[in-house]
Amino acid sequence: MGKNTKDKSVIRVAEQAQAQQKMDARNKAKAEADGLTPKMTIYEYEQKYSKRENVRGAKLLLTFAVTIIGVFLFVLLAMFAMKIYEFNQYVGYGVGGACLIVYIFVFIVPVCKLLRSGYFVTNVNAYTASKAKRRNKKLRHDVSRKIIDLTSKVDGVGWYDSETVGKLAIALQARDEEGVKESLSALYAGSVKKSARDLILKASLKSAMYSAVSQSSNLDTAMVAVVNLQLIKDLVYLYGFRPSDSKLAKIFVAVIRNALIAYGVSAVGSQVGTTVAKTVGAMKGLTLLGSIIGVVVNSSIQGLTNGTLTTVIGYQTIKYLNTEYRLQNILDGIDVADTQAEFVDACQDLEKELQKDQRTTNKKRTAAS
Repeated sequence: MGKNTKDKSVIRVAEQAQAQQKMDARNKAKAEADGLTPKMTIYEYEQKYSKRENVRGAKLLLTFAVTIIGVFLFVLLAMFAMKIYEFNQYVGYGVGGACLIVYIFVFIVPVCKLLRSGYFVTNVNAYTASKAKRRNKKLRHDVSRKIIDLTSKVDGVGWYDSETVGKLAIALQARDEEGVKESLSALYAGSVKKSARDLILKASLKSAMYSAVSQSSNLDTAMVAVVNLQLIKDLVYLYGFRPSDSKLAKIFVAVIRNALIAYGVSAVGSQVGTTVAKTVGAMKGLTLLGSIIGVVVNSSIQGLTNGTLTTVIGYQTIKYLNTEYRLQNILDGIDVADTQAEFVDACQDLEKELQKDQRTTNKKRTAAS
């Protein structure tokens, strides 16, 4: 009997706890709906989202990664031109000039556009938050104008939802900052997200098809790097801003990794394809079939791998873009004016205390003398 009573008491306590949790959740939801929840302070933001980051080191890593990709592509194109030159000197000169033009348009132009694009500053502390918020606000307006201009001036682009872009234009014209943020957030969560997936799929298919056609490790490697860079540029153009230096450096390092993997897979795939061709060709009357199967195996391995690598780059890029946009939205909702006032007051209090200590010390010295 006593045991049953005890069990009932435990159950009753558990039910009361669950009821209290549900009530707290409802109260919290109501408070959020009414705008009564306390805002996150800059110190809470700094503790939760900011990380120690070597800004200069990030820029150096970004420069290093860009240089490596540039040298890599230049060497591959030069090797291709030299092979043509060995067959015919004059044709080689023509191919060399064409390769230089290709290099400018597939590497220098996209990289320059990427590096010149703006990015949101989200890794801040109490002293840099105000400057970051002003910069981020200006960038939000620049991004909004780009999206509005692209939607109105370019027919059939289909990247953005026209109705939401219209609301964005009205909010921007009325200087309604909350309306601008809401419209941009709706675009990034809706039509931009869908358009980004389409761009990634097209680039991945392109990378896979180029690998299937080229059948050359050098050309495979160059095409993977070029397609990856083009995809990153397109995604940045779609979103209207680029990832920060540290994140962009990570993306470029991933491009180098993909190019090296593509080179290795091309060589391994060629060996596998050759082995299959020899095995099947050894059978009586199946020499031609063995060669065909070898090519198919080689193309399948390279195409699938290179297409997957391109997909990884695309989703890594949009992950960084979405994360940094979300963080700047959170940062914009933090009131740092009170923090600055508290800092000034603290400095003034410190100065007063130091003056008191100095006066006390002077009195003691006077009394001692």
